[in-house]
Amino acid sequence: MATTQDLPLWVQDREAVIQHDEGVQWRDGQRPDYSRTNTFLEQERQCNHAEGSLNAIAHNLVRVFEMEASFKTNPQQWLSIVTDKFRMSTNGGKAYTAEDIVERGTYNLFLEDSDHYRASEETFESSYNLFHNAFPDGFHWELVEVVAGPPNVVFKWRHWGTFKGAYKGYQPTGETIEVVGLSIAKVTEDLKIESVEHFFDTNNMLMKLTSGKCPVSH
Repeated sequence: MATTQDLPLWVQDREAVIQHDEGVQWRDGQRPDYSRTNTFLEQERQCNHAEGSLNAIAHNLVRVFEMEASFKTNPQQWLSIVTDKFRMSTNGGKAYTAEDIVERGTYNLFLEDSDHYRASEETFESSYNLFHNAFPDGFHWELVEVVAGPPNVVFKWRHWGTFKGAYKGYQPTGETIEVVGLSIAKVTEDLKIESVEHFFDTNNMLMKLTSGKCPVSH
């Protein structure tokens, strides 16, 4: 079984990648700090994968990818992907590049225009602030199970957070909102992502965020 030292940096630990700063262009000029949300993650996570297992390797890789997608503004500096080949899609929709993610943000690429969210009217910053406000303790992610191994890694996952802050005027319910899904990531021999397809119900979370009391506009 592999040890941490045997693995590429981008499938070891997210914090190690953050500290591996060789002129990285961070969004807002600062390294991300997950110390607060990590506390809630450890309390609420359901899965603890054995070090060196395929589940742990895939879990760490996706966590690094999510961090880089959110905080590294130069895709050429992302360690987790093959930058020039990388594409990401949701539910069989349009395939986006890393540059698209940097410009628009993952929320705007995952969620289409609907009564509860207008992706076409949101920026990277506005979408980040909107969901960060709704989930002040973090909107956590964990891999549940790897169904099939490389080169096409099929894995189940869950995303969850406690709805403690207002969402577009809708008052928080205190409910834990969970999204479950399945993804297929095509990876290279050194475990860099060439493409990833996500499959999940994009409306479920939005419907729960808008189920609380909304103040009457004046």
